[in-house]
Amino acid sequence: MQISGITALVTGAASGLGAATASALAKQGASVIGLDLPRAVEANAGEDRPGIRMVGADVTSEEAVLAALSTIRDDDPPLRLAVNCAGIAPARRIISSKGAHELGLFEKTISINLIGTFNVLRLAAEVIAGTEPDDTGQRGLIVNTASVAAYEGQIGQIAYAASKGGVVAMTLPAARDLSRYGIRVNTIAPGIVDTPLLAALGEEVNASLAAGVPFPHRLARPDEYAQLVVMIAQHDYLNGETIRMDGALRMAPQ
Repeated sequence: MQISGITALVTGAASGLGAATASALAKQGASVIGLDLPRAVEANAGEDRPGIRMVGADVTSEEAVLAALSTIRDDDPPLRLAVNCAGIAPARRIISSKGAHELGLFEKTISINLIGTFNVLRLAAEVIAGTEPDDTGQRGLIVNTASVAAYEGQIGQIAYAASKGGVVAMTLPAARDLSRYGIRVNTIAPGIVDTPLLAALGEEVNASLAAGVPFPHRLARPDEYAQLVVMIAQHDYLNGETIRMDGALRMAPQ
């Protein structure tokens, strides 16, 4: 799929993986709609991000995502790509000094990471399905974000691992469902990525995490995630696949 001359939707676009992906797609010539929570969009309102139009929206809200999609004008390039990067990663054991794992926190994690991903997937797919296909019959692509925690969830990651495992499990049936419309669906499962959230843990913790990666001995960079999104978009035969991006890391229990 050609990235230049399309509209792309990226969630979680105010920071981290989403910000890197939005920038990479804009540099490739896409017109990018970046979704994030209204407060995150307002906090970054002064940034100069050519080719990216930021829109405040909660990915768990049907109305908010539909409103964001409605900002695509008739004279804009067709929506061909949606990338789900929005998510949270709380840490809580099933039983701890605080008592039993809060049901509300588990529900919130599933709501944002899994239901939010599905919400954007279904609504973006509906718009993409209404566009004209290219000469190969392809209309577009949806890329979701899981995590290696979907396979090797650590102690304290019960909610996060469950949500990301759901994203992995959706990938193949989503690709099969949408194949009749020429829409591909793939998922990226990153390992440990050097995002602002992780940087807040400090250099010592980050060095310890990097030491556990077989090779390269470092954390992944957000731009490497974005590079993989671009590659998936350009590789028309990748469909229904979850790709680990982890430096051969296999997470220990803790």
